[in-house]
Amino acid sequence: MGRAFEIRRGAKEKRWDKMSKLFPKLATSITMAAKEGGDDPESNAKLRAAIATAKNENMPKDNIIKAIERATAKDSENFAEINYEGKGPHGVLLWVACATDNNTRTFSNIRTIFNKSGGGLLNSGGLEFMFTRKAVVAFKKTAGLDLDEVELALIDHGLEELDSDGDEVIAYGEFTSFGKLSKACEDLELEVTTARLERIPNSSAEFTEAQLEEIEEMIDKLDDDADVQSVFTNIA
Repeated sequence: MGRAFEIRRGAKEKRWDKMSKLFPKLATSITMAAKEGGDDPESNAKLRAAIATAKNENMPKDNIIKAIERATAKDSENFAEINYEGKGPHGVLLWVACATDNNTRTFSNIRTIFNKSGGGLLNSGGLEFMFTRKAVVAFKKTAGLDLDEVELALIDHGLEELDSDGDEVIAYGEFTSFGKLSKACEDLELEVTTARLERIPNSSAEFTEAQLEEIEEMIDKLDDDADVQSVFTNIA
C-alpha cells in the first residue's frame, strides 16, 4: 500500500495509543473532582477545570458524562491522591502525582520504575522545599487579546505571573487561589485549555542532550502507568 499509508497508519496508532492511556486518567480526575466537590460544574471549580482539560484533549462528551456519573455510583471505586518523590538518572528530581485505588500496587510500580532507571524514591516530604504548589491556568492567545488588560483583571483573583508561550498564555497563582483564578478566566471568556495544580521547581538544573534522553525515557515509563496523573521535574 506504500510508504505514505504506513506513515498515516503509524500516526493513527500513535494517537490511539495516547488516547487509550490519557482518557482513563482524565476520567479519574473528573470522577475524583466530582466526588470531592459535587457533580455540578457550576459550583465545583475543580470539576470545571478537569472537564475543560478533557475537552481540550478531545475526550468524547459521553466519556465525560460517565466519569461524572461514576462519582455517585454505588459501586464506584474510591481513588486516593498520593505523591511520590525521588531522584532519577543524573540526579534529576521528580515529583510523581498519582490517583489510585490500590496503594500497594502503585507504590510497587513506581518504586520499580525508579530503581530500574538508576534512581530511587525519597521519604515523603523530601522534596517539599524544592517544589512550590501553584495554580496554573492555560488559555489560548486569540486575536485581539489584550494581555495587559487580562493581567489587570486577574490580579485581584490571585494572579502572580502571566507567561506567554507561543499561542498559549499561562497564568500562575497561589494554589489556594485555584478556584478564584480559574473562575475569573472563565468569566473573561478566555479559551481555557487546562487548569490544574502543579509543582513548580524553585530551582532548575541543566542536563546534556544524552542525559535528557535517559530522563525522558524514565518519565515516559511513569506516564505509561495508569495510576500516574502528572510528573513534575526540576529540568531547566
